[in-house]
Amino acid sequence: MKRIIILSIALLALTNLLKAQNLNTPKLDSLFTAIETYGKGMGSVSIFQDGEEIYQKSYGYADVENGVRNSADTKFRIGSITKTFTATIIMKQIEEGKLSLTSKLSEYYPMIPNAEKITIEHLLQHRSGIYNYFGQGEYEWSTKKHTKEQVIDRILSHEPSFSPGEEFEYSNSNYFLLTWIAEEVSSKSFSDLLSELILVPCGLGNTYIGGAIEPTDTEAYSYTKFSSKWKKADETDMSIALGAGFIVSDAYDLNVFFDCLFSGKIVNQESLDSMTSLKGIWGLGLMKVPFYNLLGYGHTGGIDGFQSNAFYFPESKLSIALLENGADYMLNDIVIGCLNIYFGKEYKLPVFSKAVEVTSEELDKYLGVYSSPELPIKLTITKKENVLIVQGTGQPEIPLECIGNGVFEYEAVDLVLEFDADKSTMILKQLGHTAEMTKE
Repeated sequence: MKRIIILSIALLALTNLLKAQNLNTPKLDSLFTAIETYGKGMGSVSIFQDGEEIYQKSYGYADVENGVRNSADTKFRIGSITKTFTATIIMKQIEEGKLSLTSKLSEYYPMIPNAEKITIEHLLQHRSGIYNYFGQGEYEWSTKKHTKEQVIDRILSHEPSFSPGEEFEYSNSNYFLLTWIAEEVSSKSFSDLLSELILVPCGLGNTYIGGAIEPTDTEAYSYTKFSSKWKKADETDMSIALGAGFIVSDAYDLNVFFDCLFSGKIVNQESLDSMTSLKGIWGLGLMKVPFYNLLGYGHTGGIDGFQSNAFYFPESKLSIALLENGADYMLNDIVIGCLNIYFGKEYKLPVFSKAVEVTSEELDKYLGVYSSPELPIKLTITKKENVLIVQGTGQPEIPLECIGNGVFEYEAVDLVLEFDADKSTMILKQLGHTAEMTKE
């Protein structure tokens, strides 16, 4: 749901033929042991082959303050992976003749700009141009309960980004509206639809619509890294997430769900073909996930301090779900590591180092607003105690760790900032991209 500056799911795309090897469980264990030992993440991972779990590992804490560790049964907010569930429910409504991919939004929400041109397919594929009501900053807004009418008013407060179908722009508003459309055409609550169409047929016992986090029900709190310690994150109120991000689940259940989806136990083949028909990397509630010669499908998610990945590779009948309630290292890199280990490819375990301690006074020379003609956003650098903070325009604050003289990082999104205080400049490095920024 919340995206930080630049997020990417660009997995390796080469041409080698992949075949599963005998699973190197000790190496997988070593990967997650290193992540936990160096405070790079807390969560749970599950790998399925042919519909059966072949690996599971939990690490870190579901409740740091009370010392409750994550386990195989720990449930996490899965953020935008919810969209795959919502898209599946919509496809079932289409199979039942209650909707079609060409149905117009104007039949349900004529007040939305361009509603007479926006189709269900546009909503499913993020090609509606509708303003993204959630994910544009103002994060205190997300912690409060809001009515359907209040969220629609927020959508209406901004002009569309483009004419329907002309471009792609990720917008949670699409799936907020699809939630209500699914309820209207079925005369059932989304909770009932979820249970009837997915949970019961697939036997998902730890998946449901979330509310306030309930630790006594094995639900994890989420955390962000601050001064080398995990700090509990605020909770988004689920009234504004809906079918864009309000589902709670565990890694095991997500693998079962994707196995059911791709084995024809939920939607028919025509629906699945529509969902996996891609424009760019996006289908309907699914995104393309290439790894060497394999093509997978799935979704990523992020809400509060939770981050999640769930992918399915039809050719290998392999699925992987990685859910974290504290992330200080890119989930994409962890998934790549798991897949390399699974297929017996050459893979060196990551080497982590301890953060460099700095004083609050040492940070003063880096503070300010930085901009570059190469970037559409400005970065504001502030501090809290002895921690440097970066905030992009319309983005949440990100605490940075010092890893060298004038060099700071936030490894969860592969972000590195290198400061030259004498020249009042900063070099931003992220996901292979570099930009020099100047203090205003």
